[in-house]
Amino acid sequence: MAGTSGQQAGLVLMIDLITKWNTIYSQAEIAPSAPAQVLSENAFLLPATGTALDLACGLGGNAIFLAQQQLAVTALDVSNVAIEKLNAYAARQRLNISARQQAIDAQGFGGQYFDVIVVSRFLDRTLRDAIIEALKPDGLLFYQTFTREKTNRTGPSNPDYLLAENELLDLFSPLRPLFYRDNGLCGNQQSGLRGEAQFIGQKRRQD
Repeated sequence: MAGTSGQQAGLVLMIDLITKWNTIYSQAEIAPSAPAQVLSENAFLLPATGTALDLACGLGGNAIFLAQQQLAVTALDVSNVAIEKLNAYAARQRLNISARQQAIDAQGFGGQYFDVIVVSRFLDRTLRDAIIEALKPDGLLFYQTFTREKTNRTGPSNPDYLLAENELLDLFSPLRPLFYRDNGLCGNQQSGLRGEAQFIGQKRRQD
């Protein structure tokens, strides 16, 4: 009975989450929105061809950018509204994007492997191992999300969804770090990267 109650509670939470994001995305127009800064400013690291995953894609700014770089893109999000808008836009623009609605959890990767994975403004620490596992050897992870050190109220307030100092480096320590940025509260807080951290890591080949 306890297991059944837990499943029911989980289902209610999932429905609430889908409803929340469907409401948000129903008010937005799908357009070539800006990709995460960590991706656009380091696009020279991307492979010339290959596969990519935009995890918790929302309206697909990262997915669109990756497809424009000639990668075959899978995009996943809990919101069916966001997925429908992204698929419609990709079809009109003839972009190689396969977007689908599903829960973002460790079982949701479906045994797929990618040359590139992008995660932006989303944090679920329980996905760490699944993300690393889903990277092909030499594959790249681009990650950018909110930190606990803030200069404004942008992003969530719940610390469960905010990065601690250097957390991306610690969380993805099995990867080779290629890039990391977190300007914290140092210096002129009107400039630089504030309230977010960026990380790029590469999966090492097995000997």
